[in-house]
Amino acid sequence: MNPRILTLVAALTSLPLSAAEIDQEQAAARAIAASFGGQLQAALKPALQQKGAVAAIDLCHTEAAPIAAEQARRSGWAVGRTSLRVRNPDNQPDGWEQAVLEQFEARKRAGEAPASLEWFERVAVEGGTELRYMKAIPTGPVCLNCHGQQLAPEVSARLDQLYPDDRARGFAEGDLRGAFSLRKRLD
Repeated sequence: MNPRILTLVAALTSLPLSAAEIDQEQAAARAIAASFGGQLQAALKPALQQKGAVAAIDLCHTEAAPIAAEQARRSGWAVGRTSLRVRNPDNQPDGWEQAVLEQFEARKRAGEAPASLEWFERVAVEGGTELRYMKAIPTGPVCLNCHGQQLAPEVSARLDQLYPDDRARGFAEGDLRGAFSLRKRLD
């Protein structure tokens, strides 16, 4: 287990769940985030290869939320994505997500690989306990078709149409694109 996560877990020993149960929940959250990302990539890659970036944008626009909802339905975790530079305003980070994303950026600047960045915590919230997990999404080469610094005119036009307040452009390979964000209430 990551030392930062272990320290946080140790600090919260007054909350329900054993260390083994915490490890299980973290593993479950990690698997859900990987599955969500894998499903999204599996849908986007063929659209991008066969029909181009505009088709991939349309597919992401219509399919990302249903994929997240299905992951949530099957797992009992709330599942989503967020970023410091969101494309969809519905994915705006809340205070906790903002703080973790800023920490991810600081850790990346300190030399940690974006693909290795994750956060897990268990916190007391009004009415119970909540587990929270975030896993960084690094910008890969395929991401640059829709999130890169130089976009094709038709890609920019479609993004302008679907997301007039889009801030998710101008990324370079290896940048921190955002993160998968999961929550689970234990009450």
